[in-house]
Amino acid sequence: MLSEMFYKLWNNNLIQLGVWETIYMTFISSAFAYLIGLPLGVILNITDKKGICPRPGVNSVLGLVVNFFRSIPFIILMVAMLPVAKLVVGTQLGNKAVIVMLIIAAAPYVARMCESSLNEVNAGVIEAAQSMGANNLEIIFKVLIPEAKPALITGASISIVTILGYSAMAATLGGTGLGQIAIIYGHQRSNDDITWICVFLTVIIVQIIQVIGSYIARKTDKRINH
Repeated sequence: MLSEMFYKLWNNNLIQLGVWETIYMTFISSAFAYLIGLPLGVILNITDKKGICPRPGVNSVLGLVVNFFRSIPFIILMVAMLPVAKLVVGTQLGNKAVIVMLIIAAAPYVARMCESSLNEVNAGVIEAAQSMGANNLEIIFKVLIPEAKPALITGASISIVTILGYSAMAATLGGTGLGQIAIIYGHQRSNDDITWICVFLTVIIVQIIQVIGSYIARKTDKRINH
């Protein structure tokens, strides 16, 4: 039996708004995290000792920075990045600040995910491109990224789901969305049905992301389509 609180939230469109805010924060943060993380992943791949442009020093320093941010639990990183959020968007509260913190937390994760995807590209394909006179930029944009596209898309769906989980935790520092509804109207007011409805809606969003990601990855995988 659903509580009176649920009907009140539903009739006031607060649950619908929570779903929208969760999706909005997740995808905006994911987009900016990839604008930062994908180039970082490419640099980590090509500067590796087995990459097309080995630079051990650059790779080690960049890897250290990425690992540093990845090793900090998200809830602690959020608190530490509050001054950065205020510097960027002028406030430490609300979804604007949360999006900044989500980007900072997600970009290193995305970088490693992209690096891993690029590492799966067959070395023979790269060597063939090099033997035909392709320069490094051509190899990156015409060989590495296109060949790694299915893995990159699969990694993107995993990353987006991870960022979605981060956005729920961000409710503890003023973020809105389903996480805030679950905490304020569910946990704090002992309405278990509200909490579980938020869980259910989050699971649906995750499943949709994974289904779409898997579909696109299959469509772009030449090994399956040929």
